[in-house]
Amino acid sequence: MGDWQGEQTWSNYNQQEWNQQQSQDFQQFDYGNYGQTPTTEYGQPQTPSPRPPSSQSNPYLQPAQDTAYTGSMFIPDLQTPPVYAAPAGSSGFEDEPPLLEELGINPDHIMQKTLTVLNPMRSTDAAIAGDSDLAGPLVFGFAFGSFIMFSGKLYFNYIYGIGLLGCLAMYSLLNLMSLSGVSIGCVVSVLGYCLLPIVGLSGLSVLVSLSGVMGNILTGAAVAWCTLSSSKLFTTALEMKSQQLLVAYPCALLYGVFALITMF
Repeated sequence: MGDWQGEQTWSNYNQQEWNQQQSQDFQQFDYGNYGQTPTTEYGQPQTPSPRPPSSQSNPYLQPAQDTAYTGSMFIPDLQTPPVYAAPAGSSGFEDEPPLLEELGINPDHIMQKTLTVLNPMRSTDAAIAGDSDLAGPLVFGFAFGSFIMFSGKLYFNYIYGIGLLGCLAMYSLLNLMSLSGVSIGCVVSVLGYCLLPIVGLSGLSVLVSLSGVMGNILTGAAVAWCTLSSSKLFTTALEMKSQQLLVAYPCALLYGVFALITMF
């Protein structure tokens, strides 16, 4: 019994001692500087900087302004939109030429030159005959090679090679014969457009053999057709009316080579 009372007394003493020590730790602070104004390193009193109000430091805490709803938020604006006119001295989009003409492709000239090739007796303008359009020759040359390929002969290299040499030869010859001279684009354009009868002959060779008498007649007619059309276009463009036969001879040689490629 005595031991139990002694242990209880010892525990109460330890608890009181721990409470006193904890209270002293909480109460230890600097009493000497409490209530005094802080000074700078020169001994002058330091003025504390004013603290901005909480509403200025945080914009989200500012009081919202009461704005009355006018009722025009969802009403469309009925004012006429501004019209932007073209500057002075410039034309609008309506006066601009078509895109094909800007690229150098004139569909009207292509149609007129094609009709002249199909009808050699048809009169044509010198500007249309001397046009340097290359869209038609490229299409006709590709169609000629395609028809030859459908008949079982792959002669694209011969077609473009012979065509290039023929154009260079005709360019040199026409520059020697004409007074005004001729451009290489005009020569390629005329010879390419006048290849159209040979293209038709190559398309016929896919269905019918040209090795007989009828094939020879059709081939001769196609060569004569191409020769007459090309010589007329050259003499019209270069104003060489009295020299059409001289121009027709080299043209007949060139188209005769294409006709042989078609037949054999």
